Amino acid sequence: MAPIEPGRISSRRAYSGRVISLDVDTVRFPDGNTGELEMVRHPGASAIVPFLSDPGGADPQLLLLKQYRYAAEQVLWEVPAGRLDAGETPLECAKRELLEETGCRAERMEHLFTMYTTPGFTDEKIHLFMAVGLATGEASREADEFIELETVPLSRALDMIEEGTIQDAKTALAILYAAGFRAAR
Repeated sequence: MAPIEPGRISSRRAYSGRVISLDVDTVRFPDGNTGELEMVRHPGASAIVPFLSDPGGADPQLLLLKQYRYAAEQVLWEVPAGRLDAGETPLECAKRELLEETGCRAERMEHLFTMYTTPGFTDEKIHLFMAVGLATGEASREADEFIELETVPLSRALDMIEEGTIQDAKTALAILYAAGFRAAR
């Protein structure tokens, strides 16, 4: 008997929007059964941990955002991030979003890793980067971006994650990854 190949059997677009689309997919599960799943389709995004000082130095400084998020009904601490434009690479997106949201350009961008945000209902992937050697300039934010920039020592950012002050998952994971695997090297 041949092994059962899980995957999509068919898909129906239920909604198309500016940021996301919603598909209702008929899928075959690993046990051979079939069912319907609602899947949020997203073009993907890039997020950046911007270091204002040497990541390997004593308690390096990060540039973080305080940004109002309607879905969370509050201001969240975040790293700069944004959606991939059509045909744009994750690195191009990271450079563009860093400039748009902070006004900074990086001397060097290093890919940290790529993560699925919520694979139970969306295909969104975020490509996480670390930016070093920042040169400041002028931000050009979108109309729905209400951002304050804050300089935060890495030790404080780690405390903020532990305390629950940083609640944004991509931000917490990106900072933890950068601190654990890159800044210490």
